[in-house]
Amino acid sequence: MTETGKQQTVRLVIADDEAMIRAGLRMLIDHQPDLEVVEEAADGIQAVAAVRRSRPDVVLLDIRMPRSDGLEAARQILAGSTSKVIILTTFDEDGYLAEALRIGVSGFLLKVAPPEQLLAAIRTVAAGAGLLDPAVTLRVIKSFAQAPRTDPRAHALLQTLTDREIDVLRLVAEGLSNAEIAARLYLGEATVKTYLSRMLAKLSLRDRVQAVAFAYESGLVRAGER
Repeated sequence: MTETGKQQTVRLVIADDEAMIRAGLRMLIDHQPDLEVVEEAADGIQAVAAVRRSRPDVVLLDIRMPRSDGLEAARQILAGSTSKVIILTTFDEDGYLAEALRIGVSGFLLKVAPPEQLLAAIRTVAAGAGLLDPAVTLRVIKSFAQAPRTDPRAHALLQTLTDREIDVLRLVAEGLSNAEIAARLYLGEATVKTYLSRMLAKLSLRDRVQAVAFAYESGLVRAGER
């Protein structure tokens, strides 16, 4: 992030093969005093090149693009930069969700999400948190249910967590916020944040989005369980 006076500016790259969508996103984002679009890309290969040139804080990636799709672009971006990735998806792309979580995408949003939700998502991810559009969460769960095998390595890592950290992880996988987890476990919200930070560090996870993927891959949570 660059600083403008005392305000930090979040720098973005937008990647979508539809010029009208890119124009609409740029117009929305550039009207925000704390956000700036530094480059656009029409396909995955252009997106990777733009990130290498501009080193943005956040990349908005359409999942379906020519030459190299959003998933492959995200894989290269996350392997070669510190940029955070938000995937823009539609209702018929569930097959991409689980893999995108595994490679470290920080967020998912439906293309039909309201503008204020998109702006909030950009700021949330830029600040180091992950997010799932509520409309996407159940589809992520479904995508893991379709491949229900437990990863032995992930299951073994569960043994490094305390009982309370496991409780927090289970509730994160249900989509609960820190405040909701605090209420469920009768803890202070600051205490929940501490448990969450320790759990992510022990598991070498970047954010709560990756924690959701881990919870299912480790067998801690299975689709349909509550």
